[in-house]
Amino acid sequence: MTKTQRSPIAFALFGVDRWQQVPSLLPGVLLSAAVMGLAIPLADAAGRILLRLQGIDPTGKASPISGVLMAIVLGMLLTSLVRLPDWTKPGIQFSMTKLLRLGIIFVGIKLSVLDVLKLGAWGIPVVAIAIASGMLFVRWVNQRLHLSERLGTLLAAGTSICGVTAIVSTAPAIKAEEREVAYAVANVTLFGLLGMFLYPYLAHALLKTSEQIGLFLGTAVHETSQVVGAALTYKEVFNDEVVLKAATVTKLTRNLFLAVVVPMLAFLHLKQQSRQEGGIKVDFAKLLPAFVLGFIAMAVLRSIGDATLQHSGAALGLWTAAQWEGITKSIGEFWGSRLLLGTAMAAVGLNTHPSVFKGVGAKPFAVGFAGALFVGLVGFLLAATIGQFVRL
Repeated sequence: MTKTQRSPIAFALFGVDRWQQVPSLLPGVLLSAAVMGLAIPLADAAGRILLRLQGIDPTGKASPISGVLMAIVLGMLLTSLVRLPDWTKPGIQFSMTKLLRLGIIFVGIKLSVLDVLKLGAWGIPVVAIAIASGMLFVRWVNQRLHLSERLGTLLAAGTSICGVTAIVSTAPAIKAEEREVAYAVANVTLFGLLGMFLYPYLAHALLKTSEQIGLFLGTAVHETSQVVGAALTYKEVFNDEVVLKAATVTKLTRNLFLAVVVPMLAFLHLKQQSRQEGGIKVDFAKLLPAFVLGFIAMAVLRSIGDATLQHSGAALGLWTAAQWEGITKSIGEFWGSRLLLGTAMAAVGLNTHPSVFKGVGAKPFAVGFAGALFVGLVGFLLAATIGQFVRL
């Protein structure tokens, strides 16, 4: 292969123009991966402590603390203590862009249309209304406080849809800055954890059926891990398995809306940008970047696999239920969420010095707090009214 030739596989998957680029990328990528490798066990350990504080045995249960947030925090801590060499920067930038997009694609396989259908005719409108109202409210509050349009969009996506995954999926579509991503992730983590602790007991006191409670937890809490943590708390304290199932299905339904919302947010961003630049044209080709199409394709693949598994007992005619579960978990959870997105967010932390937050203050957290309260209120009202018709 000559120096001017490209590697088709590397270019298609990772955006590497030439094999000769790889040595310059390795130091930053390996550093980001090392930070991620430290962040995951720390997040798991912190999650076990939180579960024990609630009287829950953490054995075999997912951590309610996001490894992605821990990776950002550790990365920022490292870059604040040590000046990183310039030769790590190409790989850090590569991780923040190319590996991030590939991780988003892989995460798509965690989502199935069949999960959406489990909620039935009443549950899906509840999720759609909660997402739409939350996004509009958060963007409105963000504008009132005169924060950047991009930050408001990230906060709206993270608060209304699925926390960190929504933020990192939206960020490249609207060209968000690293500090905006870090602020948004911190918001959904902080207020999502508060909801995880408080909402199970509030739901038990105010709602009647298990489906209502699960619907409320699934719409009001931000992160998937936090929703599962809240539902596990309810299951352990009040001995109700249906709540765990209803909350999980509701959250997966919210996650699937990413395929619609990310292009919509990209459109709003481009429209705003076009207005500011004095033009009226929006390039619709930019609304569905390759990573979004890949995300949708993986969700479609998962849906077809689940459907064929139910129909014939073999996913895509090839794998048993256990094999298909192992494949989807490996691609979506290990490679997508943990390895690729974890490395990408570690790179975001490494590229974000704490000094960049000077001058912004507490306003983003005011937006996040208001959004969390609003989404919780809407989720509660919808669960109390429409939720009584949902049956699992």
